[in-house]
Amino acid sequence: MQLCFERLIEWGIEDAPARAPIFPGDLPIKDEPLPRFLDDAAAAKLLVAARADADPLVRLIVEFLARTGMRKGELVALTIDAVVQIGSAYWLRIPVGKLHNDRYIPLHPQLKELLDGWLHTRPDGLRSKLMFIERGRPVSTARVDAAVDKVARAAGLQNVSPHRLRHTLATQAINRGMSLEAIAALLGHRSLTMSLVYARIADRTVADEYFAVTEKVEALYDQTKHLPAKAEGSEMAKLRKQMHQRMLGNGYCARPVELDCHFESICESCTHFVTTIEFRPTLQRQRDDARRKGQLARQKIFDGLLTRLDNDAS
Repeated sequence: MQLCFERLIEWGIEDAPARAPIFPGDLPIKDEPLPRFLDDAAAAKLLVAARADADPLVRLIVEFLARTGMRKGELVALTIDAVVQIGSAYWLRIPVGKLHNDRYIPLHPQLKELLDGWLHTRPDGLRSKLMFIERGRPVSTARVDAAVDKVARAAGLQNVSPHRLRHTLATQAINRGMSLEAIAALLGHRSLTMSLVYARIADRTVADEYFAVTEKVEALYDQTKHLPAKAEGSEMAKLRKQMHQRMLGNGYCARPVELDCHFESICESCTHFVTTIEFRPTLQRQRDDARRKGQLARQKIFDGLLTRLDNDAS
């Protein structure tokens, strides 16, 4: 509005005001509500209810939304060729959607198994290439809403929508150390500004740090009058963690040692990755490390590489 008045004054309109009567400070501050999400306990109850549902499509819809962060419009637009294999890992191609962009996201092995089971029951002769067909017709977004609502009611939850599951995944990811860049790539955001809203969510991260710092500050008022020897502030912790930075080809990975990384085996998943038999002991140790940590997808990658080496050697 202010810009319109300024243009009228610049153009010399006869009845234009002498100056713009509206200034930025006159406008109300825009509300910036935080996205609503499910906490960890509620999200777990939802998945338990989904896996107990007798309708395989209901489980598939809820698991895909909760574990990929897709929009419901993107889900119903998936085609049967959306799953692609890159190296020994599977990726899901998300079609052009709300923001008119295309992207690939990692496909969890359990989701791959669910999807294979669904496609195995697909009737022969269907002309449609859409992945989700029910009774010969494409699954609608209303069907997606109904599936989520059905499972939510079974879990004793209210006001659960497909988009709320998208917010839940992003919140779970950022509270466990996933970078904003990775979240933006996963959700298909055009800019980090769209993902930055999740950094403002005061969930477990803020609470844990608050209570940890509170204990250390309260130590100042104890009889000892000394902080615990192991107490450290955020800056000191940052410096300590930087000691573990790992050198890459064009920089460093400063991921804290206590955090796992979903992309630490991305090279081994690449079609251009080449390994030979002399690296077998190293690959075996990497495979055993993944098994000890319960990283099933990473373990599967190294299992595939070891099998390939053994087959080539024989």
